[in-house]
Amino acid sequence: MTDWRWKWAWLTAMLALVLAWGVPAEAGARGKRDEALDARVKAASQAEYRVIVETVDHSALTGDKALKLAGGKKLRRLVSFPGEVAVVTPGQLRKLEQDPLVKAVYLDRGTTSLADRTGTTTGATYARASLGLTGRGIGVAVIDSGITGWHDDLTERGVGQRVSAFVDLVGGQTAAYDDYGHGTHVAGIIAGNGYDSYGRYAGVAPGTNLVALKVLNGQGGGFMSDVIAAIDWTIANRQQYSLRVINLSVGAPVTSSFKTDPLAHAARRAVEAGLVVVTAAGNRGRNGSGQIQYGGITAPGNSPYVITIGNLNTQGTVRRWDDVVAASSSRGPTAFDYLAKPDLVAPGTGIVSLNAAGSTLSAQHPEALVNGSRGVAPAYLSLSGSSMAAPVVAGTVALMLEANPSLTPNLVKAILQYTSEWRTGVHPLAQGAGLLNSFGAITLARKFANPTATTPNASMWSRHLIWGNYMVAGGELDPAANAWALNIVWGTLSADGDNIVWGTLSDGGDNIVWGTLSADGDNIVWGTLAIDGDNIVWGTDCGGNDCRNVVWGSVSEGDNIVWGTIDTGDNIVWGTMVDGDNIVWGTAEDGDNIVWGTAADGDNIVWGTSGDGDNIVWGTGDALVMSETSPEETAGDMFDDLFVAPLPVVTDGTIGGIL
Repeated sequence: MTDWRWKWAWLTAMLALVLAWGVPAEAGARGKRDEALDARVKAASQAEYRVIVETVDHSALTGDKALKLAGGKKLRRLVSFPGEVAVVTPGQLRKLEQDPLVKAVYLDRGTTSLADRTGTTTGATYARASLGLTGRGIGVAVIDSGITGWHDDLTERGVGQRVSAFVDLVGGQTAAYDDYGHGTHVAGIIAGNGYDSYGRYAGVAPGTNLVALKVLNGQGGGFMSDVIAAIDWTIANRQQYSLRVINLSVGAPVTSSFKTDPLAHAARRAVEAGLVVVTAAGNRGRNGSGQIQYGGITAPGNSPYVITIGNLNTQGTVRRWDDVVAASSSRGPTAFDYLAKPDLVAPGTGIVSLNAAGSTLSAQHPEALVNGSRGVAPAYLSLSGSSMAAPVVAGTVALMLEANPSLTPNLVKAILQYTSEWRTGVHPLAQGAGLLNSFGAITLARKFANPTATTPNASMWSRHLIWGNYMVAGGELDPAANAWALNIVWGTLSADGDNIVWGTLSDGGDNIVWGTLSADGDNIVWGTLAIDGDNIVWGTDCGGNDCRNVVWGSVSEGDNIVWGTIDTGDNIVWGTMVDGDNIVWGTAEDGDNIVWGTAADGDNIVWGTSGDGDNIVWGTGDALVMSETSPEETAGDMFDDLFVAPLPVVTDGTIGGIL
């Protein structure tokens, strides 16, 4: 075993001793209830609970039988997460827990919304103009508060609406409506054509068709089971409506691992069905004292299967250098699993998009209304939040899929992160892979649609999963599998020497993004390749059985391992090892986590979780503040919700919008 692995084992053992007194109780101690439901039951403040019942065989027959014996009121059957949604009293809940056919009972947690220059800043406008793309033929499911029955910007050349279907899981109505206004705003960011503003406030993919699934009520609240039911509907009807993307600008508190959470499970099934799931990270970036906090990612954004988007503040300009991650944007890591999130960030502050006249948001925030250019007032609304950032990415994905319909959900995610702009000095748990680069992502997707004759380097790109992520089909780590596609070549995209994203081409015409290419032609992103070619990005460099993932770092002696899983199963993330002492965020085989360790002697370890949910910070005064959430909090408490921002002014004095 190498020296750094011995030191890793030592650090893990030390943390285990320190945290031994605070290891969370096993699920068995609280019966079959999840943590959120257990907290409600112990508070004894409710006469009944809305729950999701999971049986041992996941069959509808068994679920019906269990509810009949317990006496609960069944509301619906879920498919993505096989279970029954029901309302039960405390006594009926006890009967369900005593039933040997019942595996678990989950609280049906509350969900809420997570709520100009965007097209220019991300390059989407240039991509549409230069490549002739609009998202035509691509369907996007907007799971939100609905979409207004009519808006000029959702017409097809002034006729009809590009809303192919409307499904109301809240009120059961058949005609499209949006009494809250959030879903309409999100829809405009994705697919508005800017008709009422002469194109000024057009969305990212103005040719896209939408399906609206209403899961939020007129106050922006809802239930997790309704979101799962909407995902079920989308999976079942994806072919009929050419659905390729789901936008989820809604979220729920994270109360368990993504492996058991019903909403995260449903999102995973959607990805396995070929749908790209884009979700908002949440707006829990600050605590009650206004301090930046970490660990506030919401569900299903805590799942590695989805693309989780944080909120970028463009400062009201089209320049990229002044863009910053919004203070309100939720930071990683995820609760329970400690996964690296968000995946990337996109513009989400002061976004001007469609207004649903008469809706709650329209009525409560008259100061945020924006008139159109055709005498139609008010046609638009300015909102901020990760809710607005997610549809910017969803629209970008629609353009990518139009450029290359063969892209898989995982390859879409890889391209988005591969082309994102990394910002030095910004915490990785705030920006993820970096700032969205729509033009780079669309161009790279288009390149893959016309592969060249070059041969992939199998040892780097075709043999191993990347990021330590889960294989979509199997659900378990499989180091021998390829997560993206067998024919993908990250380097040497073409012989014509086209430069994809803001970089310098080598003499051989190989692709280079933000870095320097070595003489052997291997691709390098965000760094400088060593002479021996050991610096690998989004791949695995294998020497026999000693396989090491290397991301975002320079390798001198092979010791810098970032955002990957080594062959022993120990994760080492975002750490630079000079003498092997610096270990940053990983999970050892026994489940003990080590996060943000900085001292040279290995003594500084930050962030563990005690049994009562309190954060343990041990070591430096530079310790980060972790998310102060608990299962007892309501959805509204969890998110800070979206917020209304004053309209940013571009440097030329005009009001900016989505272009």
